[in-house]
Amino acid sequence: MLTCIIRYHIDPTQKAKFEQYARNWGEAIPRCGADLIGYYAPHEGSSTLAYGIYNIESLAAYEAYRARLAADPLGRENYEFAQGHGFIHREDRTFLKQACGPIGAPR
Repeated sequence: MLTCIIRYHIDPTQKAKFEQYARNWGEAIPRCGADLIGYYAPHEGSSTLAYGIYNIESLAAYEAYRARLAADPLGRENYEFAQGHGFIHREDRTFLKQACGPIGAPR
């Protein structure tokens, strides 16, 4: 299992648009095959960093998921929404593999 963490650099004056974008992914991502952990908008501290986090089985599964997401009507609409409003300045994806579970979790 891999965890994908997307770090977004957003326009702080358009945080509400990012939050709508996040809610849309909350519907589309699970439907297209990833286990969504959540989307996080700035609250305190940096006003320009936001995150999306989900789990996916493997990089091969990620490629298939991305194809389904691109073909999904809400997925396409959400990509166009972000491009049309320009509230995302940059996004970076990092794939992590869990090295240790929560303290006290069974091994």
